[in-house]
Parts: sequence; C-alpha cells; structure tokens
Amino acid sequence: MPAKQKTRGRVISQHEIAPAIFDLRIETELAQHASAGQFVGLYPKSGTTLLPRPISVCEVDKEAGCLRLIYRIAGKGTAEFASYKPGREVALLGILGNGFPLEEAEGKQVFLLGGGIGIPPLLELAKEIRARKYKTDAHIFLGYRDRRLFLQDELERYGTVHIATEDGSAGTAGNVMDALAGSGLFPEVLMACGPLPMLRAIKVYAEDHNVKAFLSLEEHMACGVGACLGCVCQTKETDPHSHVRNARICTEGPVFEAGEVDI
Repeated sequence: MPAKQKTRGRVISQHEIAPAIFDLRIETELAQHASAGQFVGLYPKSGTTLLPRPISVCEVDKEAGCLRLIYRIAGKGTAEFASYKPGREVALLGILGNGFPLEEAEGKQVFLLGGGIGIPPLLELAKEIRARKYKTDAHIFLGYRDRRLFLQDELERYGTVHIATEDGSAGTAGNVMDALAGSGLFPEVLMACGPLPMLRAIKVYAEDHNVKAFLSLEEHMACGVGACLGCVCQTKETDPHSHVRNARICTEGPVFEAGEVDI
C-alpha cells in the first residue's frame, strides 16, 4: 500500500484505561506498514469534525493486522471515538510520519522517556528494540500525573521501568527528568515522546551530557500530509527548497534529532 492512503478499518475492542484515556484496537491493512513513532489520522463521522485526528501508534500486530491506538479525549472528534464499539467501521489515513531511527540504538544503552499521552508510542518502540536484540534492554522512564500507571506492566516486559508522578503517589515525586537524575544511570541514546516542556528539558540534558536524543514532537495537525503547513516547527538549518528554517512535524517528523530543532 502506498504511504498516506485513506483506507477503512474495523474496531476490534476499546476500553478506558485511565480517566478520559482510551485503548482502541483497529483491524486495518495499515498495520503491515506501521513502525514505532509513526501515527495515523482517524476520521470522525460527524459532519462538524471533518479533519482526521492524529493518533500515535501504540502497538502493531502484523500477524493479526491490528493497530493499537491510545488517545486522550481532547475535543469533539476524540469524544466521538470514545463511543466506538467492536465492529464499527472507521476511516483512517496512514501510515503517517517518520518514526524513531532504531539503527541509532544498535550497540548502545538506550533510555526511553515518555510523559502522559506520550507514553503509548514507547510500547512499540521498546518492542522493536527488544526484537533487534541490541546491547541491553532499555531503561524506560515514565511520567504520570498520579498513581494510575497505564501501560506500566506491559512496558516492564521490554525493559527496566522507572516511574515519576507529579503528585508523588508512586515512584519519584516530580517528572521523568527527576527520575532520571535519581537513578544514577547515564544513557548513550535518548528517545522520547511527551509534552513540550519535557522535550525541552531532554534536549538540554542531551546537550549537557553530549548524547544523542530523538524527540517525537506533539503539535496540532490539520491535513497530516504536509500540505497545510499547520504544524511547522523551527529548525537549526535552512531548508534548501523553501529557504526557511521550518520543518513540517507531520511529514519531516514527528521524530527529530534534538539538535535539528529549536523548541
């Protein structure tokens, strides 16, 4: 299947795993083409919400032809998705974006960092790193608001998990950078997905410790295919074609090396 194609899928299952956070599994041919860090656009049925909503791939089951998507209700479109029952047909656009460069993990001690709804993409990433039988299992740092630790158990199958919670109810009190500082461990490569303040802190850490970091940027998107320029981020280098210091998160990203972008 060509990239960025609109297709159909069928809901296999859905349930709420934390307040307003839903675990949706869809049978779709897009599963054959998905990898860690990529995303799909899921179309609402409502005529008032025409644009697809970008949702990161949490897990891929190529044998079953299934994509697992975990999302938070943020508006009318995602509120509609939460009502979907098994058997429901859905329209999807995908597979979209450039994912994590797994070759950068080869022979390295890799730390994965996720915050909030940036945690789900780490599951497929951890699985793919384990499948390549790299140097060691990853250390996985997860930041939550409170002790409702969705996906913790599943991520523990693929690495050593370190928890931080904003309210101090589990793990380290604070954020993932606090957990990293308290671990006494030092990475060779960082791969992360989460809110912008977290990614900024990881970028600074990577620069200070002279390690590579790959960041999956979150941004509001419209078309998802790079045509509308609604999700640009500022880059260090000038694009030779457009002659501006911008990149489209939906097309050139969402994963960038930290040194390539100004955030």
